[in-house]
Amino acid sequence: MDKKDIVRKRYSEIASYGCGCCESANIQNTQDVALKLGYSKDDLNAIPEASNLGLGCGNPISIAGIKPGETILDLGSGAGLDCFFAAKETGPTGRVIGVDMTTEMIVKAKENLSKTTFNNIEFRQGEIEKLPVEDNSVDVIISNCVINLCEDKQQVYNEIFRVLKLNGRIAISDVAKIKEFTPEIFNSKEMLCSCISGAITVDQIKQLLKNSGFKDIQVTPKYESKEFIKNWTDKVNIEEYIISVFVSAKKN
Repeated sequence: MDKKDIVRKRYSEIASYGCGCCESANIQNTQDVALKLGYSKDDLNAIPEASNLGLGCGNPISIAGIKPGETILDLGSGAGLDCFFAAKETGPTGRVIGVDMTTEMIVKAKENLSKTTFNNIEFRQGEIEKLPVEDNSVDVIISNCVINLCEDKQQVYNEIFRVLKLNGRIAISDVAKIKEFTPEIFNSKEMLCSCISGAITVDQIKQLLKNSGFKDIQVTPKYESKEFIKNWTDKVNIEEYIISVFVSAKKN
């Protein structure tokens, strides 16, 4: 089983049984996890509870600056959490597309969508290394702790650049490596699926974005994230190895 299949299997289980990073933290309330990531209680109470699986490493909506009428693409949209927030921001004249490679996540997201009044959200199954999205069709791309799971990150950023409109932008929450992994961390399936061992450095993220053609690149560490990252595993002090980051850039 290759790494992509390992990740697909794990997130299929999460979609089916409703356990995410909170499982490692021994936190039963996924709303508590989301609050630690920067979401507000009012916003969380306004969307289907099942869309919040306790996943993520930040709140990409907070840096996206979404304007009414824009087209938003969420990479690794899961059960739909950030899609619902993006739909509220872009409004009825805008559009939100969520892409996820896991069948069970797409099913769950559509079930959650059916419980809302949103008519500007669409969920598509596909891999973010080969997005089922037209060229030059998206204003803003968001993603929450997903790109680290991909082996071919350069291809992911190439695809992001392809589907963005001219002057389009990205607002991504992910993790970055701040210390070299031990072999035990790097080779662990659990550490991969927990958004740990697939992380690369801030400089490497910047270089991949530059290679794809992006400008105005910023990768900003969130040092406060160590407080929740330390709960992702009890096998090692993982906050010494990774940190949450906000990634922004433009296609111009």
